[in-house]
Amino acid sequence: MTLPIALTCGDPAGVGPEIAAKANKALQGELSFFVIGDRRHFPNCVEISDPRDAADANGLPLLHMNFAAPALAGSPDHANAAGVIASIETAVALAQAGQASAVCTLPISKQVLIEGAGFAHPGHTEFLAELGGVETSVMMLTAPELFVVPVTIHIALEDVKTTLTAALLEKTLRITRDALVRDFGLAAPRIAVAGLNPHAGEGGLMGREEIDLITPVLDDLRSQGFDIAGPLPADTMFHPPARAKYDVAVCMYHDQALIPIKTLNFSAGVNVTLGLPFIRTSPDHGTAFDIAGKGVADATSLIEALRRARDMATARAAFDGKH
Repeated sequence: MTLPIALTCGDPAGVGPEIAAKANKALQGELSFFVIGDRRHFPNCVEISDPRDAADANGLPLLHMNFAAPALAGSPDHANAAGVIASIETAVALAQAGQASAVCTLPISKQVLIEGAGFAHPGHTEFLAELGGVETSVMMLTAPELFVVPVTIHIALEDVKTTLTAALLEKTLRITRDALVRDFGLAAPRIAVAGLNPHAGEGGLMGREEIDLITPVLDDLRSQGFDIAGPLPADTMFHPPARAKYDVAVCMYHDQALIPIKTLNFSAGVNVTLGLPFIRTSPDHGTAFDIAGKGVADATSLIEALRRARDMATARAAFDGKH
């Protein structure tokens, strides 16, 4: 029996409840998942008491948790912040206990969680790393056209140069390569690495990070068998002939990675956390409070996130079964 995917509730005042219902309808017979949240926040859900019952539910399966308050679409309530966090913790616990094949997370509002429950993390990625007991995790964005990984994530641009270290770059590249092998079924992943500066520093004329920091790390990993190209000028990495030469583009900061993938395919992007002891994916958009409850939210990214979670869980199980 294939285990279902645990879907966290996200902020119940956002678009999560409606895209979850749309995804369930679209994926009937293809894969099974269940939501962890309050039954009041997910109209027409089918309450289940065991994740194994998700596949047979006639509607959106929901594992009920009591939240502090009802939810009004478009109006986030700080009283529900603790429940949102608990939904994430429960999903991770079920995945680690072998009761769910993967975790998929609906969008949260970090501001609501900070103000309502003292949330102490920059985002989902960092919180999931703590729950998974790992020091370093890696954020990957996937779309049919492109996979990208930013080495530094949710920090100000002025802090990138001090945060970007040889140790961080090496850890990111190792985690990325290992995940592509284990969770994506790529025996010999091809990695393209962007430079930090315009024209990848142009031989030191526009900055020395490529010479002093990035190239030594890449050369060391190449000597260990990694298939790595770079550091490459970021402005020439993302046209179709360039993308055909690699499986993932590793970039130095958030927007350097996310602008090209969101330009190529804004609707079908999926956020994946690499380096965790469980599979985690998420739709690549936010809570969209401005359109919540209007029935117009696009569920494409969530549908693709659930499919990605299923495929990664299948690949990991096959890899682990051979090693």
